[in-house]
Amino acid sequence: MEADKGRLTCNLAFPVFVASIGSLQFGYNTGVINAPEKIIRSFYNDTFIHRYQKSISNELLLSLWSLSVAIFSIGGMVGSLSVGFFANKFGRRNAMLLVNITALLGGAFMALSKLAWSPEMLIIGRFIIGIFSGFATGLVPMYIGELAPTRLRGALGTLNQLGIVVGILIAQILGLEFILGSVTLWPVLLGLTVFLSIIQCLLLPLCPESPRYLLIVKGENAKAEEILQKLRGAADIQKDILEMKEESARMAQEKPVSFVELFRNRQYRQPIVIAIVLQLSQQLSGINAVFYYSTNIFEQAGVPMPVYATIGAGVVNTVFTVVSLFLVEHAGRRTLHLIGLGGMAFCALIVTIALRFQVVAKGWSYVSIVAIFGFVALFEIGPGPIPWFIVAELFSQGPRPAAMAISGCSNWTANFLVGILFPYAAAGCGPYVFLIFLALLIFFFIFTFFKVPETKGRTFEEIAKDFQQPQISDNRSFSEKLQHFFLCHCCSKSSGAESSAPHNNIELTGVKGAE
Repeated sequence: MEADKGRLTCNLAFPVFVASIGSLQFGYNTGVINAPEKIIRSFYNDTFIHRYQKSISNELLLSLWSLSVAIFSIGGMVGSLSVGFFANKFGRRNAMLLVNITALLGGAFMALSKLAWSPEMLIIGRFIIGIFSGFATGLVPMYIGELAPTRLRGALGTLNQLGIVVGILIAQILGLEFILGSVTLWPVLLGLTVFLSIIQCLLLPLCPESPRYLLIVKGENAKAEEILQKLRGAADIQKDILEMKEESARMAQEKPVSFVELFRNRQYRQPIVIAIVLQLSQQLSGINAVFYYSTNIFEQAGVPMPVYATIGAGVVNTVFTVVSLFLVEHAGRRTLHLIGLGGMAFCALIVTIALRFQVVAKGWSYVSIVAIFGFVALFEIGPGPIPWFIVAELFSQGPRPAAMAISGCSNWTANFLVGILFPYAAAGCGPYVFLIFLALLIFFFIFTFFKVPETKGRTFEEIAKDFQQPQISDNRSFSEKLQHFFLCHCCSKSSGAESSAPHNNIELTGVKGAE
């Protein structure tokens, strides 16, 4: 089979799987802290008694616990901002191998914290493992995106999100009290990430370096061609090589792209704004709020063991990530993101109504459960996986590392703010808190509709060129744009011309419109 047909070979599947272990660790460390919350709080109190012969105050205990949770996101910010430097300095694969040092160190700190009677070690370990996770959120989708052929880039990019949700699900299951979420074994639960790091460290040397990095950044043409032939399973890879060489020639005429340049240069400003807003649409969608409320809702609905219902939500999370994997190359990234945002907005409205009236009629509790499962499913159809890999598609090789770092940091910052502010919003607004997320989802839907291009079936350079086009004025009204979009979208589907005329889709969605 020809290389440009984009078949999945064993030589391609293996490095994609190994890279996804980093996403698995990110998901695992995101969810692992929740199950043993009461036990860890008790450990903090016991340590305080051991040191000072008196119990810890409620205020200090709450502060320590909040710090234990939030510092993971702070570490993520630090790691994500360093992605560009490590990716260009050491290469994509070697950078993933190198940053596993932080995962090993962070896991060891957490695993040994109880033995050392040291809450400080647990908190430091959470910070260090957060740094690793920040690296993973940038390096993994970048590496997978640069290995994958154009036809499979979306489907393989979704594996990053699949690794995250599988990691969360594993953490939920292992966190059950009769497995590892016990008073005795919780340090093992937190330290298990060391085992995943060891596996990835053993397998990464067997994976190839990104051929785009080798050819464009390092100038190692022969090695890049050899790796690309193995990845594609075909001898004829001249189309890929020609595309990379053209990109390399353009890069030779450009200055290195810094963080500031992404916002200063008109060529990069619009795609970086799109990248940031897409990341915000993931974290500010309300998905964390849904999981925050889920156990309480399941309890009020009379579910015998609500913790298993919460795990059920995790299963829905995983299943629909797999569904997204198969849909993304057929429906397109932008379309799925719009479906996800619109569906989540509807579910958020239903959850609000159900939470308001479940005290009146028990049936509303079951409505809220269905709405929660729908909310989670729709999140994984669009806002969950797509922001991670579409950022890599919006930029060419030169600005891509810096763009991944900026967008990743914005994701972690939003994650941190939601974690800190949501409890206060929930306390002040009660069930109406989901109206905040409803408003945000509507805003993100409108932004995506008018500003986000479709990237399905297009090379990196084809996408980047759209942001270099001269700007044109567009004075159409909202209704005229909406009518024009649906008319052309339906026509393109019926004629099968979506991928053959992608530039028309870009123009309609406003990328060539106002900046």
